[in-house]
Amino acid sequence: MIYAIIAAGGTQFRVEPGRFYDLNRLHEEPETSITIDDVLLVQNDGDVAIGQPFVAGATVQATIMRHFRGRKIIVYKMRPKKKTRKKQGHRQELTRLMINSITLDGVVIASDDGTLAPAPSPVQDIEVASISVPDTLVEETELSPEATTPTATLVQEPEAPEPEVLPEDSNAEGDVTK
Repeated sequence: MIYAIIAAGGTQFRVEPGRFYDLNRLHEEPETSITIDDVLLVQNDGDVAIGQPFVAGATVQATIMRHFRGRKIIVYKMRPKKKTRKKQGHRQELTRLMINSITLDGVVIASDDGTLAPAPSPVQDIEVASISVPDTLVEETELSPEATTPTATLVQEPEAPEPEVLPEDSNAEGDVTK
């Protein structure tokens, strides 16, 4: 999973490409593309880059979708026995951002169209680990002329002996109860 933590609009957000986020109003026009340089952390499939305070060379590309106002919040203040009542409403001005891509050191590591950074070249010499199985469980078979590797079949383990059953009239120490 690839994500970044950015500081924008006075708050911090964990952002992923292809998703939209609502933050405090930015003074840009809708449908414009912006670059956010205040990247605090970038996580790239296990590789984590943490900034002090910002990650050097990390940017997040975003598009402003629209500006709107949030839900109305009612603030009601009352002082009992003083005949003082005050009712206020507030609607926060918000901006909806669509995250397009996350860039680290000039390389796009994730974008909203699903493309990722090119993977490093595979290692040519790969050593295959073998699994050791106890000899009591494996029965070797002949190598058939068509097969290129020997085959083995698993044999069931011998069953464990049944536990001893105590007589019904005895307790755990073997004493006979009255």
